Amino acid sequence: MMTEKHPLQPFLPQNSKALFLGSFPPSRERWSMEFYYPNFQNDMWRIFGLVFFDDAKHFEVDGKKVFDRTKIIDFATSIGIAFYDTAAEVIRTKGTASDSDLKVVKRTDIKSLLRQLPECKSIVCTGGKSSELCAEYFGIAQPKVGKRVGFEVDGKAISLFRMPSSSRAYPLKLEKKAQAYAKLFEQINLTCN
Repeated sequence: MMTEKHPLQPFLPQNSKALFLGSFPPSRERWSMEFYYPNFQNDMWRIFGLVFFDDAKHFEVDGKKVFDRTKIIDFATSIGIAFYDTAAEVIRTKGTASDSDLKVVKRTDIKSLLRQLPECKSIVCTGGKSSELCAEYFGIAQPKVGKRVGFEVDGKAISLFRMPSSSRAYPLKLEKKAQAYAKLFEQINLTCN
């Protein structure tokens, strides 16, 4: 089986207060754009749309099954959110987008990402696999869904949040996921300018 290297560069705006970490992008044929959470079936950008604009379709391109990459990047940059994944290289054991079918070959050096984000005090894991890998990386307990664990990196206090997965395979309604993320953004004091 072939290994896949991460196809995207870390997205690290200098003003980022939160680093969002998924597990690994789906295979390219599932992408609707060249950015994080690119699968149109994934609800991450609908969650952001509901939380910040009260509109699940805010980041969708009208009449097309794609997300508006420029709008997303402008938003994430203005609000201060960074994106990457916990795995830098994987093998898809069954060729699916499911986290359970990912064999991690190389983990992400999360500390090196944090060192590039001087204002970042929160890591947000967007699913079980990413929070498991992140907790193992830092040698800390994995938080329960919707909860946080505090720890230190290079003398700086960091909170690790484990959020409900934005995948439609995760058994929670979109509105309930948005409520959980809204609570997170309130906790870390992230608001839309």
